[in-house]
Amino acid sequence: MAVAVATAMLMSWMPPAVAQERVERRTLLQLLFGRPAPRQPEYRRAPIRPPVRVPRAAKKTSSSVTTITTTRAPEVPPPPPKLGSAQKILVVGDFLAGGIGEGLIEAFANAPGTTIEIRSNGSSGLVRDDYYNWPAELPVLLDEIKPALVVVELGANDRQQMTTTSAREKFPTDAWFAEYEKRVNAFAHLVVDRDIPLLWVGIPPFKSAGMTADVIKLNEVFRSTAEKVGGEFIDIWDGFVDQDGRFVLTGSDINGQQVRLRGSDGINLTAAGKRKIAFYLEKPARRHLGDMASPGLLRLDADNLPELISLPPSEMRNVVRTQPIGLTDPALDGSAELLGAGPLAASPIPSPRDQLVQTGILPLAPTGRVDDYQIGSKPQP
Repeated sequence: MAVAVATAMLMSWMPPAVAQERVERRTLLQLLFGRPAPRQPEYRRAPIRPPVRVPRAAKKTSSSVTTITTTRAPEVPPPPPKLGSAQKILVVGDFLAGGIGEGLIEAFANAPGTTIEIRSNGSSGLVRDDYYNWPAELPVLLDEIKPALVVVELGANDRQQMTTTSAREKFPTDAWFAEYEKRVNAFAHLVVDRDIPLLWVGIPPFKSAGMTADVIKLNEVFRSTAEKVGGEFIDIWDGFVDQDGRFVLTGSDINGQQVRLRGSDGINLTAAGKRKIAFYLEKPARRHLGDMASPGLLRLDADNLPELISLPPSEMRNVVRTQPIGLTDPALDGSAELLGAGPLAASPIPSPRDQLVQTGILPLAPTGRVDDYQIGSKPQP
């Protein structure tokens, strides 16, 4: 009873907030003697510290520097200057002839003994002599230039009506071709009658099938006439068609690389096409011109003679004058017989052969040699 009263008094004494809390049971002695209850340890939350942000290491950016080494292309030496006595190749004809001349200039750029003279009229031919009269103009050019070789390219503009003294012939009738062959023959004789080599270049195929068919007939006239008068017909047809004989815009150049040979119109030539036609002409041209068409040729003439060093009069008396000696002279080496035909000088020391013949004893081999058979000899290290 006393314990219950004491407990009630104690509960009334405690503040309401504490009374609501869970009270731990105490012993009787603690209640009687009023001993304070031991304090419960207070658990304090550790202060929340903001997370320490460790700075990230900066990413190593490997900046790869690409070094572009540009190798300067080797400088091409300029072509040698043309000699004053260089032989001339005269190129005459229509617009195709002008392109052929440009290709020949490139082909013979390193030949100081050969120059190219281009005399072309783009719209000319052998039909419209009222526009440009080649039979009248060619003799003037031959007298003026005095070429060593003439290259002709005509016919691309001649596919039209021809006016003769008696009638007007339409292309491509038999009468037209008969008259045209006469004109080609007369034109070729203007060259060969002067003993000048003639190279007549055939017309290449065109993009138009009709033009190509007409060109085939014209080339036959040029071929037969050139061979008849003693000239040479240069057939370039295969260089501008594929394996099936069809016209191509792109084909192989002189180095075997695929390049554009013709213009978009299918008529004109590109730079590679001009050079390719010149390639067909190089071999026959060099055959007619000989050494003058060789690259690197240098001949001494009045324009490039070296300066001669003249001796003073006081030194002229010391000049030893000798007679000219032919390269085929057997006495050029000082004697007409082998090794002078004189006895050889005797050697003071007999050779191993002489010792063997005279005494029958072969001299001893040097010490250490493989044929040294002396007793007790040791090979040299």
